[in-house]
Amino acid sequence: MWSSSWSTRGNSNLENFIHCVTPKLPSRSHPPQSCIHELKSQCQPTDKEIVEYFTLGDLWNCYCEWSAYGTGTPVVLSNGEEITQYYVPYLSAIQIYTNKSLVASRNPREDTDVVELESDSWSDDSGSDKLSRSLSNNSSRTWDGISEDSSVEQDGSWLMTNKLGHLYFQYFEMASPYWRVPLTDKITELARNHPGLTTLKSVDLSPASWMAVAWYPIYHIPSRKNEKDLSTCFLTYHTLSSIFQDNSCCSEVADRTEGKPKRTSSSKIALTPFGLATYKMLGDLWLNPDTSDQERILDLFNAADSWLKQLSVHHHDFKFFACHSNI
Repeated sequence: MWSSSWSTRGNSNLENFIHCVTPKLPSRSHPPQSCIHELKSQCQPTDKEIVEYFTLGDLWNCYCEWSAYGTGTPVVLSNGEEITQYYVPYLSAIQIYTNKSLVASRNPREDTDVVELESDSWSDDSGSDKLSRSLSNNSSRTWDGISEDSSVEQDGSWLMTNKLGHLYFQYFEMASPYWRVPLTDKITELARNHPGLTTLKSVDLSPASWMAVAWYPIYHIPSRKNEKDLSTCFLTYHTLSSIFQDNSCCSEVADRTEGKPKRTSSSKIALTPFGLATYKMLGDLWLNPDTSDQERILDLFNAADSWLKQLSVHHHDFKFFACHSNI
């Protein structure tokens, strides 16, 4: 369900969709001093003693109800009537890079896997600052050299570790949408062998950490038969590292840049999409000609494309969406 506190008046359908699919996470504070040191070493010096962060478990909790029932976004039709379109989220892709290498150890008391951070941290002279600038201007010309030799086979190399951090986990969905399971079900499945997917904190993650969520429509209320654009599918991209939070040491970047985690007035961190792609957007239902929707959706698409190119990532869903895009 979409929040009744969010007013649709004056907002386009695209703006309403982005708002409704943005996860709002509980903001945690007082992380270990080592985590604060990691963030300070990656950004400009800061006088802040407290770093706000979230856990990946908090993130997946935001998708529990959406995965079970769908999330509703208000849509104003061409005749002025307002309906609610429901979407179910699916994990399309995720890459988790950590500031330090991770090892899984067995807890003899609880017989569970415990993720521990090893002491070797990635270089302070890494690509994090360049990546921040890249997201600021959606430019593929920044963070030069990140894309080279960044295939899966090279993830253990010194070059990859120095630039991106330590690759803890990655997943790219290749199945047909009809054979996929909702996001929280997929995370539960993947976390059985990778417990860090639920326990890692955003302060543990390097700036190269990201995920993509595919949103497929299921139904709308009240039902309408002849609105082709109600079958539109979306692909949203989100950064996961605390380095992009506006209340962390990179606040100046986050304040002026779309797509960075932002702290809301209710002490929650909003993971606003920094990139977006669409499929089956056949008409102008989602793009209000009286707004900057057309420019915004192009910027979001280009940002996603630039991000994937800089990481040398072949994202199957993005390629499919891009090949069938009418933008």
